[in-house]
Amino acid sequence: WASIAFGFGMLTLVNTLVAQRVGAGRTAEIARYGWAGLWVALGYWLVVLIPFALVIGPMFRAMGHEAHLLEMETSYARILLAAGIFTISSKALSNFFFGLQRPKVITVAAIAGNVVNLVGNYVFVFGERGLPELGLPGIPGIPAYGVTGSAIGTAIGTAVEALIPLCMFLGARLNRAFAVRRAWRPDFHAIGEVLRLGWPAGLQFGNEMICWAIFMTVLAGGFGNEHMTAGWAAMRFVHISFMPAVGLSIAATSLVGKHVGEGDISRAARSAHAAVAIAILWMTCCAAIFVIFRNEITGVFIDASTPLDSAARIRAIGSQIFICAAIFQTLDAIGIVYTGALRGAGDTFVPGLVTAVLGWAVIVGGGYAMTRVFPELESTGPWIAATAYLVILGVFVALRFERGGWRRLHLLS
Repeated sequence: WASIAFGFGMLTLVNTLVAQRVGAGRTAEIARYGWAGLWVALGYWLVVLIPFALVIGPMFRAMGHEAHLLEMETSYARILLAAGIFTISSKALSNFFFGLQRPKVITVAAIAGNVVNLVGNYVFVFGERGLPELGLPGIPGIPAYGVTGSAIGTAIGTAVEALIPLCMFLGARLNRAFAVRRAWRPDFHAIGEVLRLGWPAGLQFGNEMICWAIFMTVLAGGFGNEHMTAGWAAMRFVHISFMPAVGLSIAATSLVGKHVGEGDISRAARSAHAAVAIAILWMTCCAAIFVIFRNEITGVFIDASTPLDSAARIRAIGSQIFICAAIFQTLDAIGIVYTGALRGAGDTFVPGLVTAVLGWAVIVGGGYAMTRVFPELESTGPWIAATAYLVILGVFVALRFERGGWRRLHLLS
């Protein structure tokens, strides 16, 4: 996922480049950036994901994993990396339609892809066996592939999620409006713009995934199974809280880009402020839930067979972590959405660089320092460092947007 994440972040700039041309009424140029995103996706798959698939087995082996685990994780990773052409292309097309102000296409594709993913996992994970404990029949003639089957089902679902917007992209309606089919040849100027503006966003997103992975598995997760359980319980609910803000961030990129293209800077700022306000409302409500129900929501992930003393310990650890999560919710909302707004104006380099530096200095470095200086805090120490990271980043991004340097950027030449 870390290798895919860099490509995801880079391709978010397709949204910006398309949205600004929609706003400027430069419809003849729009298809170029849809194709540029697809060409970048193809190149990224060939240059990064396929080679990574070849070395990921030895990487897992170097981590000292058991042979049975090594076989499962290598098979799973290689299938998803090989299918990464669908994953990356889907992201390129998603950002094209977001920039075009047509997000419903992506909503339909995402729902369809997830349904196929669910069915595919059932078919290929359980095969002929099915799930008799739930009264679900098996599929005659299909072996139970287990973890490998999960990768197969996910790859098929991802392919569906990519093919739906691809059919719309190549369809008669968009072709009439933007001459999409004529623009398929590589446009190296448009590809260069996606790469030039997109690599800092890719660095930001990919680097965050790596830092958070180290945080969860090594720092916060290094205090034993009870701490790992409590930490992942908290992270699942944190995902529920920030994913709507990520959607609002995409909306901010699209709307700010469109209004910048129109030359209406004040309306671009109002759109960003509206998205931030909605995200703050949602994530602040989540913060209140985290505080009030911290024991109950930690308990969702505790199995009934867990010994009572261990369950009580997990709840106690989770309660402390949820307090940290509650503290950073509001500023995380601000940071996520304002980053998208800056991206809509083309301001990617400084936010990407600062995020990368802060990630290693505060999440990883600060988290490690907390485990050494305050070992009595156990996994709560790294969570305090993570809270500091999100607070600092939220303040920085908000100040950068409000100071208005993005107003002077000009991507349209």
